[in-house]
Amino acid sequence: MYKRQKPRVARLARAGKPQVAWVTPPKTWQYTAGAATAGLALAAGVVTATGPWDSSGQRTAERDRAAALSRVGGTDHGRVPGTPAQPRPAPSADPVLTGLGGVNTVRSAPHGKALANALTPLLKDPALGPRPAAAVVDVTTGRRLYGTNPDAALTPASTTKIATAVAALSAMGPDHRLTTRAALEPDTNEVVLVGGGDPTLTAREAIDGWASLRVLADRTAAALAQRGIREVTLSYDTTRYTGPQMHPIGVNPNLALVSPLMADEGRTNDSTSGPVTRVTDPATDAARRFGDLLKSRGIKATFPGPSKATTRASTLGEVSSPPLSTLVERMLTNSDNDIAEALARQTAIATGESADFAGADRAVTARLRGLGLPVDGARFKDGSGLNRADRLTANLLTALLTKAADPAHPELRPALTGLPVAGFTGTLTTRYTDGAAGVVRAKTGTLTGVNALAGTTVDQDGRLLAFAFLANNTTNPDAAQKALDKAATTLARCGCR
Repeated sequence: MYKRQKPRVARLARAGKPQVAWVTPPKTWQYTAGAATAGLALAAGVVTATGPWDSSGQRTAERDRAAALSRVGGTDHGRVPGTPAQPRPAPSADPVLTGLGGVNTVRSAPHGKALANALTPLLKDPALGPRPAAAVVDVTTGRRLYGTNPDAALTPASTTKIATAVAALSAMGPDHRLTTRAALEPDTNEVVLVGGGDPTLTAREAIDGWASLRVLADRTAAALAQRGIREVTLSYDTTRYTGPQMHPIGVNPNLALVSPLMADEGRTNDSTSGPVTRVTDPATDAARRFGDLLKSRGIKATFPGPSKATTRASTLGEVSSPPLSTLVERMLTNSDNDIAEALARQTAIATGESADFAGADRAVTARLRGLGLPVDGARFKDGSGLNRADRLTANLLTALLTKAADPAHPELRPALTGLPVAGFTGTLTTRYTDGAAGVVRAKTGTLTGVNALAGTTVDQDGRLLAFAFLANNTTNPDAAQKALDKAATTLARCGCR
C-alpha cells in the first residue's frame, strides 16, 4: 500500500472556504427600457444578450464605448490607430449608458423641489423605520438632486457589494483572473493543490469560461504521466489568505468559510445559488474531489492534508477564473456572498494589506478614498454586507454608482452592468413586474431590520439617475421592500419639473 510521505513544510491548520457555484445566465431576455418621452430609443424590445454577462460582448462594448467617449484632448486611451473612435455598443448598452453623453439627446435633470415633493412623502412611510436615508444624483453631472439624511452612516446590508465591486475593479482591473494550480515538489512526488482564491472553481461538468477541477485534473495527470509518476502524496495550500475563515455571523447557509480553495462554494447539493448547508472544510473537500479526479485518470493519490507549496515546486497545470469583470457582475446580480468575500480579500492582497477581514476593510476604504469618494463614516467589516457592523451612507452609494458611470473610469463599468434588472434578472427578477420593470437596475440589501436599495434608473426625460435608499430598524420586511420599490418606481416615472 502506498504510504503518504511527510511533507517538507510543517502542516498548517486545516482551512476551508466556500466555492461559489454559478447559475447559467439566460440566453435571451426581454428588456423593457421605458422612457416614453424625449424620443428615446430605449423602448421595450428583445435584447439577444446573455444578461449582463460577457459572452455576447455586452460589457466589452460598453467599456470600449465609455473609453471612446473619454477620448478628448488627443489622448488615445489605448485605442489601436485606425480603429473607429466610438465602438458600436452592444444591444443592451444604451439603457446603462444613457446620460453619459452621446447616446441620446436628453432634457435637463429633474428639479430638486419637484423631486422632493415626489419622494419625501414616500420615504416617510412608517415601514421604512424612524429615519431612513436617501440620495438621488444626476449621473451626467454628479450633482445631487435630492437628499434626506444622505450622510447618515447606516447598516447597508448587501448594497455593500457595490463598494466591494468598485474597490476590487480599481485595485486589480476588469481583466484580472484568479488562478488555481497544481504544483509538484521535487524529489518527493508531492502534489500540492494551491488555492488562488477563485470563487468560481467547480468540480462539476465544466462550464465554458469557468475554472474546472476536472480540467485541472486532466492537465495534472497528463503532466505526471509524462514524468512517469503514477502515485503521489496529495496536499493543499490555503496560505493565500490569513486570519479567521469564519465570518462573524458564524456558520450560515448564505456563505461558506472564507478560504482561497473551495469547489462549488462548498455546497452540499447541486444548487448553484441561494442558502444551503455547506461542507465544514471546503479546502479539504476540494482537494479530496481533486484526488478522486486524479484517480479516475490513472494517478493514485493519498487523502489530502494541508501544506504549503515551496518556491522549488513546478507547476503541473493551472486553471483560471473568468475575468474580474465577470465575477463582479455575477456577485451583484445574484448577491453572491462568497464572491464578495473573495473579492474583498483579493483587494487586500493587491494593495499590500493582510488577507483577512481587517485588511480587506482597510484596503476597500483606501481604494475608495483614492477615487475621491466620500468614505467618512463608512466601515467595511466584510465584503458581502452580512456583517451588521458595516456602515455606508446614501451619499457614498450614489457616488460609487456615479464613479462607475464616469467615462474616465471604464474599468469600473461592471459595477453598473452587473446590477440586477428590475423584473428580469437576479434578486430583482420578481420585483417591479407591474412598475418600473427594465428601467430600474439596482442592488438590494436585506437583513433583519434592514432594507436597502441602490442603483440607477432612466427617468421620463431620459436622464440617468443614481439613487440610494437605506432603512434601518424596519419591522416588516415585505412592507419596507414595497416602500423602497415604490420610491424607485416613482423616480423612474418622474419628469419632476
